[in-house]
Amino acid sequence: MKKLTFRQRVIQGVQDLFYIWKQEFRTTFRDQGVLIFFILVPLAYPLIYGFIYTNETLRDVPAVVVDDSRSSLSRKYVRMLDASPEVAVVAHCADMEEAKLAMRERNAYGIVYLPETFSDDIAAGRQTQVSLFCDMSGLMYYKALLSANTEVSLEMNAEIKTARAGNTTERQDQITVYPIEYKDIALYNPTNGFAAFLLPAVLMLVIQQTLLLGIGLSAGTAREKNQFRDLVPINRHYNGTLRIVFGKGLSYFMVYSLVAVYVLCVVPWIFRLNRIAIPGELILFTLPYLSACIFFSMTASIAIRNRETCMLIFVFTSVPLLFLSGISWPAAAIPPFWHYFSYLFPSTFGINGYVRINSMGATLNEVSFEYQALWLQTGIYCLTTCIVYRWQILQSRRHVIEAYRRYKALRENK
Repeated sequence: MKKLTFRQRVIQGVQDLFYIWKQEFRTTFRDQGVLIFFILVPLAYPLIYGFIYTNETLRDVPAVVVDDSRSSLSRKYVRMLDASPEVAVVAHCADMEEAKLAMRERNAYGIVYLPETFSDDIAAGRQTQVSLFCDMSGLMYYKALLSANTEVSLEMNAEIKTARAGNTTERQDQITVYPIEYKDIALYNPTNGFAAFLLPAVLMLVIQQTLLLGIGLSAGTAREKNQFRDLVPINRHYNGTLRIVFGKGLSYFMVYSLVAVYVLCVVPWIFRLNRIAIPGELILFTLPYLSACIFFSMTASIAIRNRETCMLIFVFTSVPLLFLSGISWPAAAIPPFWHYFSYLFPSTFGINGYVRINSMGATLNEVSFEYQALWLQTGIYCLTTCIVYRWQILQSRRHVIEAYRRYKALRENK
């Protein structure tokens, strides 16, 4: 064979790179399975999550009341509780047994019990109490019922204090009720909504998981179609590690650049989530995240032997990765081993960085740890991808040589 100069080798490598890019691009849009993971799932999945949590907060949680006091003051408490946006009083029960039956039948998610001495204790200047029993199988119900009862009790406390203080001015009443003034300000989530808390993390995880599944499915298809079930086909254009890695990576990056714009910008706009990121900062942060996810997925694809394998290996990881990110479950409560184990996945740094940039208005300097970690992952997983594909190239060559030797031996025997 004619020996090529360095310049000719570079030109041939670039030509092969774009040939591989074109082939991978064509495979992506011809394979229905890959197309579903790369296009349909990123388009539909965030919308499904968004529509589920459109209301953001839980309203009118059904509750029943057991009022043993049966006084005007206890009835006022129940009216104020029913008027709150979080709770709807659906029934007045004669006793606790009837109330428990309502909870067992799922007609209510909480019981509010006012004791017989409720009004008498207040009239005599003694402390009384209201008991709340909640269905703890759903923490959102507990939160709504507890906050509503707390607000109502504080409001009635304020009225009782004012009535007994004997003040002559409105300002004196305010000081009597609240000697220390306080304000409750929900930073970065003014509605205290569930979507504003969870959806940004899910959006970043969708990008990683769909890439993982799509690239894994593509790898399984390649093994099924190739003669020796290798990841790299027997083709002169695939005779180089870097051209394969960057050719495939460029194809995935071009597709997911558009997908990322939709998932990270359009979806939050549709559902009116917090969007206070500086566009340039968000773009610069997304760049290493996409790169790390692509190379991580290409490295992981070495474990895929057929099209179905990627579903068995990767799908179940979505929920654990959401917990390991430290968004769904506090990072301070995660055991050290699992905390450091989460550093293997780009989603850990991507989720935390995106939430702080997009929902809190952070800059790259303020998420420097996550930003640098993503670039480090990009470099490490790029290297591991090159190792994986170099090994596959050598495997493919070895299989070709062995096949040629068998063919030659067969010819000689004849």
